[in-house]
Amino acid sequence: MKKVELLAPAGDLEKLETALRFGADAVYLGTERFGLRALAGNFDLGQLRQARDLCRAQGKKLYLTLNAWLRPQEFPDLAALLEELRPLDFDAYIVGDPGVLATVRQVDAARPLHLSTQANTTNAQGVNFWAAAGVARVNLARELRLEEIRAIRAATACELEVFVHGALCVAYSGRCLLSAALTGREANRGLCAHPCRWRYALMEETRPGEYFPVEEDERGTYVFNSRDLCLVEHLPELVAAGVDSLKIEGRMKSVYYVAAVTRVYRAALDRCLADPRGFALDPEWRAELDKVSHRPYGTGFLFGGEGAGVHAADSAYVRACDFVGVVREEGESLVVQGRNRFLPGETLEIIGPAMRTAAFCVNEIRSLEGDSLPAGQPNRLVRLTLPEGTQAGDLLRRPVKSLGDTDQI
Repeated sequence: MKKVELLAPAGDLEKLETALRFGADAVYLGTERFGLRALAGNFDLGQLRQARDLCRAQGKKLYLTLNAWLRPQEFPDLAALLEELRPLDFDAYIVGDPGVLATVRQVDAARPLHLSTQANTTNAQGVNFWAAAGVARVNLARELRLEEIRAIRAATACELEVFVHGALCVAYSGRCLLSAALTGREANRGLCAHPCRWRYALMEETRPGEYFPVEEDERGTYVFNSRDLCLVEHLPELVAAGVDSLKIEGRMKSVYYVAAVTRVYRAALDRCLADPRGFALDPEWRAELDKVSHRPYGTGFLFGGEGAGVHAADSAYVRACDFVGVVREEGESLVVQGRNRFLPGETLEIIGPAMRTAAFCVNEIRSLEGDSLPAGQPNRLVRLTLPEGTQAGDLLRRPVKSLGDTDQI
């Protein structure tokens, strides 16, 4: 079968390194301006050079998001940025605004262009229009069904990309005005405050100050949020439909999310490409995806029907694990950099690429100088006895006692 790309998010340099290590073929990232994740870590020019060098050294692709919708006064700054970016030789820019596309063509005519899902391309005629304008790849609208993707593939030559995992917006192709209306932070300019995930109550006009919670009853409830997308078991259908790139959402998510999700989709895609007819969902993959913070999973609009709707309680995040730490190199030994507090006697899991997982008991926590410590603390480097085969870049986690936590780990 043809090579199909696994595309992972990189909100900062650490997440980029993690995505590459855990199996991504390509990563997408943003600068401090002109992308749709202005509140992610993002990259300055020096970090962009580091990112480019890391990807080149590993034979991976690097895509830069310039997919915000610009105002007239911003185009001189965009042109200046493109001049600075040109020597970095990115594999592609991701754009949505036709004005941005035209500016890239003026300043950096040879740069490959990918079209953002925000352009809400839903048909072959649209794909071919963008291809004629110089777009090499189109990220199709998330509203499309599988048979529609097949039809678009049959009538186009342009590369096609689809999202396979992560958060979905309730707005059409993610072009939402709710955040701008409530907070002044415009989602289409990278500043979404995610008000669709807030808790709401109702107030009846003649009863000012008397609030009624929005609760579920036998008839259901009204909520803003959607289920998270999870298509891991449907990769063979997408590959057979002719999709060229499978994209994971999550530049605002944690290093742990990037690692856990990327390694699952790496394993699933490899198995799919090796034996598409014999492909079957490995229960370990779904169990692993349950261990990151997520809303209830669904298949979005891929198969239509009830799965495409909004469901009761979908606004609540759940997770099965806490992210505890990262394994680092310290001289010739391995140490752990804490991300959450952990204690001696706790059972932790360590995860690495290729679905490598090992459980172990924390017998003792020591400082770098060798002193015994009562706990591991966030950001502190400590020494532990780690399982055999542990490598720098592996992550530590522990089961949580209660689901329903809203931290996005």
